[in-house]
Amino acid sequence: MSVRPIAIIGAGIAGLSCAVRLREAGVPVEVIEKSRSPGGRAGTCGGDGWQCDHGAQYFTARDPDFVAEVERWLETGVVATWTPRLAVFDGTRMHPRISDEKRFVARPRMSTLGRHLAAGLSLRENTRVTALAHDVEDWLLDTEEHGRLEPYSGVVVTVPAPQASAMLASVASELAQVAADAPMHGCWALIARFDNDPRLDFDAAFVNHGALSWVARDSSKPDRPDGHTWLLHAPVEGDLGGESEVELARIATSMLRAFGDLGAPPPDDWVLHRWRFAHSPDAPVIGAQWDADARIGLAGDWLMGGRIEGAWLSGRKLAEHILAG
Repeated sequence: MSVRPIAIIGAGIAGLSCAVRLREAGVPVEVIEKSRSPGGRAGTCGGDGWQCDHGAQYFTARDPDFVAEVERWLETGVVATWTPRLAVFDGTRMHPRISDEKRFVARPRMSTLGRHLAAGLSLRENTRVTALAHDVEDWLLDTEEHGRLEPYSGVVVTVPAPQASAMLASVASELAQVAADAPMHGCWALIARFDNDPRLDFDAAFVNHGALSWVARDSSKPDRPDGHTWLLHAPVEGDLGGESEVELARIATSMLRAFGDLGAPPPDDWVLHRWRFAHSPDAPVIGAQWDADARIGLAGDWLMGGRIEGAWLSGRKLAEHILAG
């Protein structure tokens, strides 16, 4: 008799980390992702002749387990160190940022990391879970595209906190409350493309004043294509509802004006993307949650201090809870 798999909802780094550890232990899993590719906010967009990491820009490694994992990624060539000319803008001028901390990026784009982790996993993409139901020993998942899926022996939810809270409200109220206690903020990502080098004297900068929070020259990262593509990040302010074309143009204009204050000329083209749920600075660091009786759990970067390292650790921690019984 075959063992029913555990459903892992969300193919971001937390979901994939959890799935990989469970698979290593011989536990069958199926990862279900609403998008067309794995990786979550470790994403890359692109077009004719260009690409840009528009989500997570890099990651660091401090926890010993994650340090060991990154060393394995380095050995296989999945990631490389990135040593940009780094600066900080204080509102008046740009200061060099001197740091010994290693920064890592996936190669040749950030989205490679998700694809690497997903290799060999049972992954169902382009599938949005709309409801969960618990039927005696099985978990049932309803989806927008495929109706009700085959039963699962357990469920792991790794989507952003507000989405997790809504998904869990009717089936796991305590877990839903954990997610509800972790509000997440959005982020604008503007990709600015130049035909000619804008000749800025930095590759990346933390911006501590004005509309922007971060800027980076994407082609300064290892194994990126030649070109002059820059990424600008800015916090989303106010309501996250739909924006009109006029409002989107206003936001882009504000971001580009702030980039101009850093010395950049107007770009030849630009694309604006919104990350609806990007970070949760006020969330409690609790790692992961697992209800062994109901066989349902919760993981995500927002449970572990944010960032790619936090996502990987949270997924791994949840897998260990599951394996402990």
